[in-house]
Amino acid sequence: MCQVGEDYVEPPSCEPPSAPSPGRGQKCVKCKVGEPVVVIRAGDAFCRDCFKAFYVHKFRAMLGKNRLIFPGEKVLLAWSGGPSSSSMVWQVLEGLSQDSAKRLRFVPAVIYVDEGAACGQSPEDRAKTLTEVKQVLHIVNFPWHIVALEEVFSLPPSVLRCCPQEPAGTEDAYKAAVDSFLQQHLVLGAEGEEEQPWPQSQDPHSPPSLARSPSAAHTEALCRLFESVRTLTAKEELLQTLRSHLILHVARAHGYSKVMTGDSCTRLAIKLMTNLALGRGAFLAWDTGFSDERHGDVVVVRPMRDYMLKEVAFYNRLFAVPSVFTPAVDTKAPEKASIHRLMEAFILRLQAQFPSTVSTVYRTGEKLVKAPREGCAGGPLGPRCLLCMCTLDIDTADSATAFGAQTSNLSQMLPSTLQAEAGMPTAPCCAVGENPSCCWKACRREDTTQAQVTQQLCYGCRGNMRDLPSLDPLPPYILAEAQLRSQRAQVMQEIQEYLIEDSGDEVETATAQS
Repeated sequence: MCQVGEDYVEPPSCEPPSAPSPGRGQKCVKCKVGEPVVVIRAGDAFCRDCFKAFYVHKFRAMLGKNRLIFPGEKVLLAWSGGPSSSSMVWQVLEGLSQDSAKRLRFVPAVIYVDEGAACGQSPEDRAKTLTEVKQVLHIVNFPWHIVALEEVFSLPPSVLRCCPQEPAGTEDAYKAAVDSFLQQHLVLGAEGEEEQPWPQSQDPHSPPSLARSPSAAHTEALCRLFESVRTLTAKEELLQTLRSHLILHVARAHGYSKVMTGDSCTRLAIKLMTNLALGRGAFLAWDTGFSDERHGDVVVVRPMRDYMLKEVAFYNRLFAVPSVFTPAVDTKAPEKASIHRLMEAFILRLQAQFPSTVSTVYRTGEKLVKAPREGCAGGPLGPRCLLCMCTLDIDTADSATAFGAQTSNLSQMLPSTLQAEAGMPTAPCCAVGENPSCCWKACRREDTTQAQVTQQLCYGCRGNMRDLPSLDPLPPYILAEAQLRSQRAQVMQEIQEYLIEDSGDEVETATAQS
C-alpha cells in the first residue's frame, strides 16, 4: 500500500533534472484555447473566463435545482465579512444585474451581526470594523441591517417558538410563479418603467433603528456571559446559537422568508464531523443540508455548499470581491483549544494529503435524511430544543445510552432543593452565618431554573450547557421561554390527571348504579 510521506529511490540520472514548469503548454480544459490561470484540482485547469462561468453556473444550478426561492420572495443574506459569505453576496449582486443572462428574481437584503463584544474587541476596534463593513455595503447597495450581538438581551421569547410552516410549493406552483413574474415584468417594460431588483421604498442604507450603538449594560451582560463559559467549545456553540436567534428575529420582523448563509463545502465537512463529536448526529441533515426548515416560517438555505474554500479564494482574488476580516472567538487559539479547532485542523491536514477528503465527507452528508430518530418522543411535531430548536432526541426507555445517563443525573442537580425540603442546611453560605431560610430559597430557585432549562435541551446542547456554571447570565428570553414551557407542561399534566380521575369516577358511579 502507498504510504504518506514514503521516500522512493529513483535511479541516478546522467542529466540534471529540469526545473518544474507547471502549466507550461497546457490549455484550458473547457475552451481548449485560453491560458489556464487556476488549477482547482489535478487536471482541472481553467482560464479566467471559463473559471468565472464555471463558478457562476454552480451557484445558479444550486438554486435552480432545489427551487425553494420563488420569484419576488424576500431573502436575507447573512454576511459575516468572510470570503465565502462575501462571494455569496457578490454572486447575488451579479445575478441581479442587467447584464446577467438568467437574472435572479428574488428581493435581497444583507444582515451583518457585530460580534465584537463576545470576541473581546475594544470599542475603537469595533468602530473601525463597522466603518469597513459599511464601505462594502455601500458598494453592494442592497438594503442592509447592522445589528449588534448585544441585542439578544432584548429579544422576545417568541423567537424560540416554531411558527407554522407554509406548505411546500410544488413544481407547478413554482412554474406558475415564474410565469406570473415574467408577465408582470413584460407589463412594466411595456409601460416604460425600469424594473428594480429591490423595492425603492426601502432605504439601501441602514435604518437608524438598526445602526444605533448597543447599550453599555447589554455589552457588559454579554461580556459577563461569555467570560463565565468554561470552555472554548461551549463558547463557539453559544455564539452560533445566539447569532442564529438574532438573525431569525430580524428576518421575521422584516418579512424575510428565506435566509442565505455562506457555508462552503469545506466548512460543512468540518461542521459535520464537529457535530458528530458534540453529540448532534441526529440533526446533521438540518445542520449541513441545503435547506433548514426547523424554524417553520423562515427557511435557511446554503447555496455555497458546493464550493471548496480553494475555489472561493481563487474567485475572490481574481475578481476583486471585497471582504472584511473580523476576529472570531477562536482567533489565535491553539489547535487543541476546542473541538471545532481540532476538527478543522484534522480535516484540513487530511485534505492536504488526500485531496478527496472534504468531498467524501460532504457527499456522505448529502445522503442523510431529515427525520427524527426512531422512538424519539413527540415525533416531528414533538417538543423542540430550547436553544437549537431541533426536535428533542429523548429516549428515556434506553437508560444505557449516554442521553439516558445524563437524564438520570438530573436528580443530582437538585441537592439543595431536596435538602431544603428536608430541613438540612447544606448550602455553602449557610455554613458562614447566613440566614438558612434565605439560602434555601435562593438555591431552590436556582436549581429549579437549572432543571427547567436542562430538561428542554437536546443531548448536544445539554452537554454544552454543563460548561456554564450559572444560568443567570443567559439572555432573559431563554429563561422566560423555559419557564413558560415548564408551566404549560405542568398544566397539561394536571389536566390529563384530572381527566383520568374523572373518567375513573364515572366508571365507579356506573358500576354502583348497576
